[in-house]
Amino acid sequence: MSWKSRGGEKTVSRRWTLLLCVGSFFTGLVFTNRMWMVPDAKDIIRTSKSKEHRKEVITERYYPKLMDQKEEARKILGENSTTDEDLQLLNKTISNLEMELAAAKMAQESLLKRSPLAEELKAINTSRRHKYFMVIGINTAFNSRKRRDSVRATWMPQGEKRKKLEEEKGIVIRFVIGHGATSGGILDRTIEAEDRKHGDFLRLNHVEGYLELSAKTRTYFATAVSLWDANFYIKVDDDVHINIATLGTTLARHRLKPRVYIGCMKCGPVLARKGVKYHEPEHWKFGGVGNKYFRHATGQLYAISNELATYISINQHMLHKYANEDVSLGSWFIGLDVEHIDDRKLCCGTPPDCEGKARAGNTCVASFDWNCSGICDSVDRIKEVHRRCGENESAIWNAVF
Repeated sequence: MSWKSRGGEKTVSRRWTLLLCVGSFFTGLVFTNRMWMVPDAKDIIRTSKSKEHRKEVITERYYPKLMDQKEEARKILGENSTTDEDLQLLNKTISNLEMELAAAKMAQESLLKRSPLAEELKAINTSRRHKYFMVIGINTAFNSRKRRDSVRATWMPQGEKRKKLEEEKGIVIRFVIGHGATSGGILDRTIEAEDRKHGDFLRLNHVEGYLELSAKTRTYFATAVSLWDANFYIKVDDDVHINIATLGTTLARHRLKPRVYIGCMKCGPVLARKGVKYHEPEHWKFGGVGNKYFRHATGQLYAISNELATYISINQHMLHKYANEDVSLGSWFIGLDVEHIDDRKLCCGTPPDCEGKARAGNTCVASFDWNCSGICDSVDRIKEVHRRCGENESAIWNAVF
């Protein structure tokens, strides 16, 4: 390389300047081709289709309901009426719109994050076009395989019958369980294998644990209302016997009520002493020693309406959890305009109690032993309870909700 001097300064010759520019240009081309990869057209189309599919899921689930609420509000406003009744109806319509929009937002965020809920939404996309009557979630644990099998062998329809129950009666039944502390561990793999065989699980984004039942209950209702648009959502334990048709006819009587909380209502003592069963660490919130809880449904079985399940879904991140899940659920409805319905058919005893009531024409919705908080030795005894207190197999198919 030659240098030319001009005024005491060295400069590069014009030939070398040209060569350096050309070399830099081609070096830049090579570098750019390596670092800037143009997305494949198929990937762009696939991403676009995925986004459109997510929009369709949200639209099919929520748009018809929002339009119904909008039409209701338009009729009210068009009548130029100022009665208190119409104003309350308008306020209710606005409230429903807000709740539906919030639920739609939650479902959309779940889809965009590709969470387990998103996969469930995709799977049931075709079945979302009609409204379900009730969703029955059976609370279960990893070590309760025998209990689940005993339920499958008695009151829970299997295979094509369960599918028919969903399609013709709008009744969804699932065992509800979260995940183990170690994601993808032996506990999760065991449940996945059982689910492949039976297809009757609802997996929650929740880590299982007895002290986490309040969180599990909250997540269950939030997940269920996002997956199935139903009139009622039920939680039941896996050691309780249920007559599905009787449960359906019982709930149907309250179908037109907006916010109902149904179960066997109780108000047991707040247990402040450590070490006892059902100890309440936050006992001081309920007053002095000897105080009782507010009225709430016993935890073996309870049902809530769609609007309450939606409320839990929207506000789940700010709902307080007490030590006992039934107390937690009852606390979430304090201060709301909720009708508490105490129905003792939801907490009959095992034979001879439920058997005598069935013979008298007053079939029980659920049966269990109070002293065991479920059917004592349910794996061995639930078949006997089903035989002596269960409704006829044809009852569910003949029932009209």
